[in-house]
Amino acid sequence: MGARKRISAEKRKEAKKLKAIAILKNCPTSPRKMRLVADMIRGVEVNNALNLLKYSSKEASNSLEKLVMSAVANWQQKNTGSRIEESNIIVSEVYVDAGRMLKRVSPAPQGRAYRKRKRSNHITVVLGTDKSIKVAQEEVNN
Repeated sequence: MGARKRISAEKRKEAKKLKAIAILKNCPTSPRKMRLVADMIRGVEVNNALNLLKYSSKEASNSLEKLVMSAVANWQQKNTGSRIEESNIIVSEVYVDAGRMLKRVSPAPQGRAYRKRKRSNHITVVLGTDKSIKVAQEEVNN
């Protein structure tokens, strides 16, 4: 392996160490409702995000709170020996994508049938520090 490849591989490896990802698939909430909650915590520091989710009245906040806790645990696994409070971790990215849709039929007037679409979603939470966001932006620019 050449020197340039090795150096760039080490940079990517270091940038991955600063990020932690957690994914939840087929969460039985509509994506539209989940995005309302996800928008509240995007770009917020982790402890503040957990407080927002804990005291939110939305039903979707429960599953998103568990997912953020999982991402924090993943970050701790990668960075042993460092404390969360000192490292300024923020919720850098939250994606909410549509999952599978269960299609049901309900009776309608005059012998017809209406479709009910029970929607689900996939959620991805990426935690990072301010430093990791700057590193990622530099890679995109280069």
